Amino acid sequence: SNWVTSYRVLVSNDSHAWTAVRNESGDVIFEGNSEKEIPVLNMLPVPLVARYIRINPRSWFEEGSICMRLEILGCPLPDPNNYYHRRNEMTTTDNLDFKHHNYKEMRQLMKTVNKMCPNITRIYNIGKSNQGLKLYAVEISDNPGEHEVGEPEFRYIAGAHGNEVLGRELILLLMQFMCQEYLAGNPRIVHLIEDTRIHLLPSVNPDGYDKAYKAGSELGGWSLGRWTQDGIDINNNFPDLNSLLWESEDQKKSKRKVPNHHIPIPDWYLSENATVAVETRAIIAWMEKIPFVLGGNLQGGELVVAYPYDMVRSMWKTQDYTPTPDDHVFRWLAYSYASTHRLMTDARRRACHTEDFQKEDGTVNGASWHTVAGSINDFSYLHTNCFELSIYVGCDKYPHESELPEEWENNRESLIVFMEQVHRGIKGIVKDVHGRGIPNAVISVEGVNHDIRTGADGDYWRLLNPGEYVVGVKAEGYTTATKTCEVGYDMGATQCDFTISKTNLARIKEIMKKFGKQPISMSIRRLRQRARQWRHR
Repeated sequence: SNWVTSYRVLVSNDSHAWTAVRNESGDVIFEGNSEKEIPVLNMLPVPLVARYIRINPRSWFEEGSICMRLEILGCPLPDPNNYYHRRNEMTTTDNLDFKHHNYKEMRQLMKTVNKMCPNITRIYNIGKSNQGLKLYAVEISDNPGEHEVGEPEFRYIAGAHGNEVLGRELILLLMQFMCQEYLAGNPRIVHLIEDTRIHLLPSVNPDGYDKAYKAGSELGGWSLGRWTQDGIDINNNFPDLNSLLWESEDQKKSKRKVPNHHIPIPDWYLSENATVAVETRAIIAWMEKIPFVLGGNLQGGELVVAYPYDMVRSMWKTQDYTPTPDDHVFRWLAYSYASTHRLMTDARRRACHTEDFQKEDGTVNGASWHTVAGSINDFSYLHTNCFELSIYVGCDKYPHESELPEEWENNRESLIVFMEQVHRGIKGIVKDVHGRGIPNAVISVEGVNHDIRTGADGDYWRLLNPGEYVVGVKAEGYTTATKTCEVGYDMGATQCDFTISKTNLARIKEIMKKFGKQPISMSIRRLRQRARQWRHR
């Protein structure tokens, strides 16, 4: 609880001679904050031209210390000497709609993109918000509307915290950019669209965004619009499957065994009385319906990529590095975004707040930063095949409209590179001897205690770093199989197909079922045999 209650403003053009902002009564004492959440806007008595500005706190919260977060609104003027130029000034050549879009404008922009690229885009919704606003998504694919066997599915989502609006605008810019570049024949974008089914969901919490949008960039504050209409933080509103898994692993003699993947959602969470946002339920249904392989949820207020686990394993700690069995893969995925961002790995940049993520090259394990139960990243990893990361795309949650072109340039390459990572690792189809795909077969990698499952058509994708792996497959009623698959350094997943046959018992069951008989299980057979022996004695 630290804030400044009053302050003076001084300006200078040489950093030596300073002049206080004055009015007819003397030096202006500006009113500061009266609490830590609500921003306070002050206007200068007259416009000023200055190269430097200095804030002189006069009073502050008596139980705290001096602490201010300040945004100065102005416009750059040309320097007559052309000596002091803006370092790192960034302009963009992309012809995109750089503005903040309210709900209606966002919908209209999606329609415009769909009209420009009708053959590769499709608009759909995954459900509704608490206030009845549809959660719209845009699909980008060479065959929109259908899953193609052997083609991985990728997703970007943003706006789980409604006031973190930069991610929302970046996704809207991305869909425009990909449509334009596809039409222009950019081979990189064409290749990505033809080989990937991409889903872009820009606003998970449109109700919260509406509150932040009405306040605007300058007066939005740090929390206004963060939560859903019913006060829920979507980002941490998913089932806590970590505890179920870890309790099962710690209690090896426990009768209740929890698998290391596709952990079922607990019954209590599915009940109507559970504190679960309608938006969260819509996202879960979407995640279960589509076989996503990789995803990024865009957030704001920091410059870092956070990877799971987001929850510490020890109940006595609030921060502790808690790796998944796929830690090396997650660290690479995080670094692929951070290293191609214009600022995340720049050692010269100022930290957004108090944390400095430079020692890990702009990445952080979520649990080592701050523990969170029920995060979307942990849930996605433990309940589905999808590897999900949180990407914090900028220090400012709600940047001014004039800053959007620069923020786009900061993130554009990273957004594309991260999507391309969905083609890293191994992929394949698990078939029976007749060539039919086997759904729900378990794919395991030796030395990695986390499995995935095949989709409805028997196809799968397993994200892995370069190396040689022993890969196994098993399915109910079929024989198991293993083979060695090598992942190279070049982009493109290694094909690793399996053909497995039915077990003898499964064949017998099929034959007897065909003739209207059911095979007698071994346990029942033994019981009957013992009963006959007992009667005989």
